[in-house]
Amino acid sequence: MHLKRVNNIGLKKVVFYFCCLVFVCLADRAAAQGAAPAANVPAISGENLERFHIMEDSMLVTIDSAYNAFIPDTRYDYCERFVKQLVRTLKIEKSYLYPFDKLKEKINITVPDDNAFRVFNWDIAPTEVSRRYYGAIQMNAPQLRLFPLIDYSDEMKKGTEDSVLTGGKWLGALYYRIITHEVDGRKVYTMFGVNSGNPISNKKFMDPMLLTADGPVFGAQIFNVKASGAPNRYVNRFVMEYKKEVQAGLNWDEERQMVIFDKLVSQVNDPNRKYTYVPSGAYDGFKWEQDHWAYQPDIIPILNLKDGEAPSGTQPEK
Repeated sequence: MHLKRVNNIGLKKVVFYFCCLVFVCLADRAAAQGAAPAANVPAISGENLERFHIMEDSMLVTIDSAYNAFIPDTRYDYCERFVKQLVRTLKIEKSYLYPFDKLKEKINITVPDDNAFRVFNWDIAPTEVSRRYYGAIQMNAPQLRLFPLIDYSDEMKKGTEDSVLTGGKWLGALYYRIITHEVDGRKVYTMFGVNSGNPISNKKFMDPMLLTADGPVFGAQIFNVKASGAPNRYVNRFVMEYKKEVQAGLNWDEERQMVIFDKLVSQVNDPNRKYTYVPSGAYDGFKWEQDHWAYQPDIIPILNLKDGEAPSGTQPEK
């Protein structure tokens, strides 16, 4: 299987500022596959280390306000301030070496196993029924190369599994794992994320990402799963959508060396109403085979126990 090529005033301000980062933070566009991880880089100087500590403490205060400000509309303002603080901090020399240990307790900072980049990732709740996601990819390079991510989930009511997103557009989520593979001589990063922005359902997904000179490209045909709306075409990402009140797992299982996820069923026997989907008690999976994720049904089947019998075996991590 081969890769295919890939409203609110406050919200607009944050999106505009993020877009501006493309022009002020990208260096050396000729490096189409992203700069290689820096080797033998000297440690951060004592003066810069102190600057990092001060900036990180300031960001902790700002992100707390972005999450919890009493007036919801002001959360966008705090989010804009946080973005500016983050960019200023990342412009400090050798910023990629700074771990942001305190900030990790407030936002997601996710790194692939090849350490080619890291993703800064967070969300805010401007209303009780809405959620907006924010992210930026910092390349592991001597000079700052930062790609902003713009939440495009509201515009993707349909075709979530079929689309390929470029130009900073991104299916907003909080990432919790990144798995790296090589396909046709290029690195493909499978991004595991969760999006809870819909008031009646949640989504978890595996979203392939490729890095180009113009930024990340999200979506690639590396799953042997046919698209629900186009049975002759493979999906560009794997998406699980399920009822808001339930938990559904989608994660790497180290013991089995594969991805394990809940097999979902509709409570009302209607496959079109994703907000009625709940775990069935069985588990399916994906196993990497050469150049794609191969679907593996019934990794853990439903157990039909008799009275007095107890289940055996371990359940996968949620």
